[in-house]
Amino acid sequence: MKTLLMIKPDIVERGAYPEIIALLLRNRFAIRRMAMVAFDRATAERFYDVHRGKDFFPSLIDYMTGGPVVALELEGAAVVEDIRAFIGPTDPARAKPGTLRFMYGTSIQCNAVHASDSPEAAKKEIAIAFGDL
Repeated sequence: MKTLLMIKPDIVERGAYPEIIALLLRNRFAIRRMAMVAFDRATAERFYDVHRGKDFFPSLIDYMTGGPVVALELEGAAVVEDIRAFIGPTDPARAKPGTLRFMYGTSIQCNAVHASDSPEAAKKEIAIAFGDL
């Protein structure tokens, strides 16, 4: 099974993404592909289409197109569930110590990382992030 983990623009800008990659490796996540990419508006809107029409959609798109992201394709037997447990809930204020969002997130929007929530979403998001579509 494969999934996508995406390190968000503010983390890339502060130069903390190598720390996250090191944590992934230390916790035995298998990285199969990695790329630093800059989303244009159309790509970001396609990636976050599930949120289209919600109040936060415009600011999310502005944020995600504000700088490069690091996309990582991870692989493992239960990688979707495992990585979501490892990153913690969307709101860093509710995340447990040791999770990526607890350690690196600063707000619901600037929550350090995005992880696919299902194998179906992972397939679509990997294709968008790596330009396979």
